[in-house]
Amino acid sequence: MTVQLTIDCSDPRRMVAAWAEALGYVPEPPPAGHATWRAYWAATGVPEEELPPGAGDIPESIVDPSGRGPRVWFQQVPEPKVAKNRWHFDLRVGGGRDVPLDVRARRVGSTVERLVAAGASVLRVNDEPDTGFYAVALRDPEGNEFDVV
Repeated sequence: MTVQLTIDCSDPRRMVAAWAEALGYVPEPPPAGHATWRAYWAATGVPEEELPPGAGDIPESIVDPSGRGPRVWFQQVPEPKVAKNRWHFDLRVGGGRDVPLDVRARRVGSTVERLVAAGASVLRVNDEPDTGFYAVALRDPEGNEFDVV
């Protein structure tokens, strides 16, 4: 079995760029022999009416270059996000509780700066020194929430 994570969005190009940066993934090239995903889908019999304008003209999925993580597909949909997502990514970059809190906070901060430059926005900082917890909640370019811990 393999796992694919599908994320509905309005702008796959922006989401591919932001999440490739966040996860250390790369845009997935179309299968060999096809210039674009749209050309591949047409060759496999996907009806043209099922493909929104521009769908598959640029990569709409990202993959782990090491081959370990799941494929992530950004599926273009017409409706906008309207509520808080019921799941989210935790990007665990701090190193865990065995790492001093100040070191974890610096690691998280560095990653947050990089992701904000790639299109994310900070939602809130969860700084709880009494419990040793530090994380930053962010939103991706389309408002989906995720945490950097």
